[in-house]
Amino acid sequence: MTAATLTAATLLAEIDEAADPQVAEVLERYFQLQPGGYGYGDQMAGVKLSTIRGLLKPYARAAIPLADLEQALTSPIHEHRLAILCLLADRASMDKGNERPEIYNLYLRSTAYINNWDLVDCSASEIVGGHLLDKPRDVLTNLVHSESLWERRIALVATHWFIRRGESEDIYHLAPEVFDDREDLIHKAAGWMLREAGKRVSEEELRVFLDERAPAMPRTMLRYAIERLPADVRASYRAQR
Repeated sequence: MTAATLTAATLLAEIDEAADPQVAEVLERYFQLQPGGYGYGDQMAGVKLSTIRGLLKPYARAAIPLADLEQALTSPIHEHRLAILCLLADRASMDKGNERPEIYNLYLRSTAYINNWDLVDCSASEIVGGHLLDKPRDVLTNLVHSESLWERRIALVATHWFIRRGESEDIYHLAPEVFDDREDLIHKAAGWMLREAGKRVSEEELRVFLDERAPAMPRTMLRYAIERLPADVRASYRAQR
């Protein structure tokens, strides 16, 4: 197919063709689609992310209208939405034609369809963080206080874009806001971003934060945050819980 014949519909059709029921069973367990799981109600086709990434390569050069991608993002199939979000994240990163603001707005009005951690993690940094890099970031505070688990995770993962560019203030502001969060997935995301801040920006800054905050941090968040610190330092912080 030529770039002109690559559409949102052909992408979804290619994903359907690659579907494997046995893979779907594994993914349904992994992403907790069972009753009571955080992904309950979603539908898996059975396509791994590595396969989706391979299918997406020619679509990166196709100028699929954002309106078509937004419509495709409403699909009930998890891998359909994953592919669309990966494509949107790639386009936001390249920002050809200055379409990043449009992608950002599309994303925030579509959060009802961004409803599992892999969907957030493949897209929030590039789309939300990338757009907000040179702008006020009040929206992150609003998102981190959302009733939606996934909007709260979007706020935290978005800070990865800043962290990779040497800015860690936002995660140190947001992390304490979710100390009392009821969801382990939020504690994991905050701890992951704190660890990244220590790795990429300043380990000393991370330790200053932990010296003050470790006793109040959820165990999961603390465990993730201290993963790269020396063993004796990790033991010291764990002893404060």
